[in-house]
Amino acid sequence: MRERQYKRTTSKDQLTGLDRVETLEYLHNFAGKESGKPSWRLSLPHILVATVSSFLFGYHIGVVNETLESIALDLGFNGSTLAEGLVVSTCLGGAFIGSLFSGWIADGIGRRRAFQLCAVPMIIGASISATTGSLYGMLLGRFLVGTGMGIGPPVVSLYVTEISPAFVRGTYGSFTQIATCIGLIGALSIGIPAKEIDGWWRVCFWVSAFPAAILAFLMEFSAESPHWLLKKGRGGDAEVEFEKLLGGLHVKSAIAELSKLERGDEVDAIKLSDLFFGHYFRVVFTGSSLFALQQLSGINAVFYFSSTVFRGAGVPPDLANICVGIANLSGSIIAMSLMDKLGRKVLLLGSFLGMAVSMGLQVMAATSFASESGALYLSVGGILLFVLTFSLGAGPVPSILLAEIFPSRIRAKAMAVCMAVHWVINFFVGLFFLRLLEQIGPQILYTIFATFCLIAVAFVKRNVVETKGKSLQEIEIALLAPE
Repeated sequence: MRERQYKRTTSKDQLTGLDRVETLEYLHNFAGKESGKPSWRLSLPHILVATVSSFLFGYHIGVVNETLESIALDLGFNGSTLAEGLVVSTCLGGAFIGSLFSGWIADGIGRRRAFQLCAVPMIIGASISATTGSLYGMLLGRFLVGTGMGIGPPVVSLYVTEISPAFVRGTYGSFTQIATCIGLIGALSIGIPAKEIDGWWRVCFWVSAFPAAILAFLMEFSAESPHWLLKKGRGGDAEVEFEKLLGGLHVKSAIAELSKLERGDEVDAIKLSDLFFGHYFRVVFTGSSLFALQQLSGINAVFYFSSTVFRGAGVPPDLANICVGIANLSGSIIAMSLMDKLGRKVLLLGSFLGMAVSMGLQVMAATSFASESGALYLSVGGILLFVLTFSLGAGPVPSILLAEIFPSRIRAKAMAVCMAVHWVINFFVGLFFLRLLEQIGPQILYTIFATFCLIAVAFVKRNVVETKGKSLQEIEIALLAPE
C-alpha cells in the first residue's frame, strides 16, 4: 500500500497568509507542474451512470403525456381537468419534498448513496402506479416517484460538477440534459400504443422501474465525490477517487487545490438561515431566481400538455410529441458542443431571448388575424422553436452553473433550496396551466410566459457570471469575499 503524502489541514490553517490573489497564483502555478490536462475518459463512465437519474427524471415528466387520457378512463376521472392536473402535480409535490432534503442527504451519506436512495421510491412508486385501480393509488405512486425525482437532479448536478475535469465540466453537465431528453422521448414513444391497447399505460410505468434498479446497482461500483470525502476528513479515500477520475499524475495538484478552500470541519455548522442572509445571499438568490424564471417561462406546461395543445391545433399528438422530443434532444446536443466554447452566460441570454420570440409566435397564432393554416404553422413552429431554444441554454445551464458558483461549504444544501423553488413553481404551472388556458385564453397566457422570458434575459445580463474553464476553487474565490 502506497504511502499517503497528502495531509488535510483545518480551514484556519488553509487560509492563513493567503489573500485572494496569492491563492489564485498558487493554484495556477501548482497545477502547471502537472503534465497536461487529465484524461476526460476516466471520469466519463461515472458520469454516464449518474445520468441514468436524469433519464428517469425525463421519463417520469413525459410518461403521463400520452397515457393521461387512458389512465383517466380506466380509473374513472375522465373529463376532470383538476384530477388530471393532480396526476401531474402530485409527482411534482413529491419532488418538492425530496428536493428539500436532498442537500442534507447528499452531505450526510454521500453522493453515491444518495443516488441509490433516490432509486428506491422510484421503483416502489412506479410499481404502485402500474398496479393501482383507483385515482388515490395513482396519486400515491406518483408522489413516491416524485420524491425520488426530487432527490436526483440536485445530486446529479453536484456529482457531475465535483468529479468532472474543469475543461469538460460544461460538456459533461450537458449530458444530464441529453439524458433527460432521451428519457422524455422514450416515455412519449412507449406511450404511443396507450390509446389502442387497453392497459398499456401500466406497462409504461413498469418499464421505469428497470433503469432505477440499474442506477442503484451501478452506483455501487462508481466513484464517490472526492469533495465530499475530504469534507468528511477522509483524505486518503479522496486520493483514491481522484486517481480513478483524473489519473495518478493529477492527484497531488487536485488534492492541494481542493484543500486550499475546503472547509470540511465546518460543513455541519451550515443552517438553513445561513443561505438567505449575509455572506451567501447573492449566490443563493441568483440560483433560486434562475430556476424560478426557467419554470415561469412555461416550458413544463409545453412538456406536460403538448398533446392537448397540438390536438387543439389539429396536429396528430403522436407525431407532435415526437417532434418536441427531437427538438429538445437536438438543442441539447448543440448546447453540449458550445457549453465550454461560448460559455454559460451567452447560452442563457440567447436561449431566453429565443424563447420570448417563440412565445410571440404562439400569441400571433392565437389572434384573429391569423388564417387557419397560418395559425397552425405558427402554433406548431412556435412550440418546436421554444423547445429548441430552451434546450440550448435555459434547460441545461442553470443546474450546471449553480453547482459551480455555490461554495463547497453550502453546495449541496443550496442546490436543495434552489431545486425546491423549481419544484414549487413547476407544481403550480402543472396544476393550473389547463385551467388558465381555458379561462384567460392562449393569447394572454403565452404573453405572460414571453414576459417572464424577457425578464430572465435582463436578470442573466445583470447577475450571472461566466464560469467556463475555471476550477471550482477559482470560482469560489472570485465570487465570495473572505469571511
